[in-house]
Amino acid sequence: MDMATTPRAPAPALEEPAPEETGKPHLRGCPVSFAKLKALLAADLYRYAGRVGFGPFVRHYAFTPGYKYTVLMRTTGWLKLKPAMAFGLYPLAKWLLLRARYKYGFAIPEYMEIGPGLFLNRFGGFYFHGDTVLGSNVNITHGVVLGYMNRGARRGAPVIGDRSFLGSGAKVIGGIQIGAEAAIGANAVVTRDVPARTVVGGIPAKPLSDQGSDGYINRLAPPHLLAACEGALHGWRDGS
Repeated sequence: MDMATTPRAPAPALEEPAPEETGKPHLRGCPVSFAKLKALLAADLYRYAGRVGFGPFVRHYAFTPGYKYTVLMRTTGWLKLKPAMAFGLYPLAKWLLLRARYKYGFAIPEYMEIGPGLFLNRFGGFYFHGDTVLGSNVNITHGVVLGYMNRGARRGAPVIGDRSFLGSGAKVIGGIQIGAEAAIGANAVVTRDVPARTVVGGIPAKPLSDQGSDGYINRLAPPHLLAACEGALHGWRDGS
């Protein structure tokens, strides 16, 4: 007896694959020269100390986990661009960076694009995907996740604008744009773009006010320190 053959439904179309470089290590956030490395670290130091110099550098490198990790991260990125990876200095710097990662709970790759004036408040539970882009004078509190989404309309990693604030435990996953001077509330889960100077909170995050990050960004790196950082990164994209 012949059996009727049930036609199979066509297989669902697969999404366009992401570019090969997406989600993989790259060089876009690496400082291009020693002079630019120093300029970036000076702008970062100002956020913690309110001034720059050898004394504040030693003190905050020794006793401030956020700044110490930033120094190791940016230095490792600079060495990554050197011929033959700086003749053995890069592996040493990478080892020190990994050691600091497990000691302090920072998972921020050395090749991530991060503008001058980064301020990491407290320590523990920081996870930033390497394709994330941070603007200048950004404040981030412990427990923040800036993650990558593998598929869908939000495929990719976040772009965080200048002078933005991310509260403790905030989650921003996927190709989401956070506008300049925005503020993300504690434990918020951001699922859509946030306009400039908007405060959002909740799960999923919703607009709460238009007061922005005023009062939450301490000690902005001054214009002359920011100007010295122009062109500092290998492939800088504007995060504002």
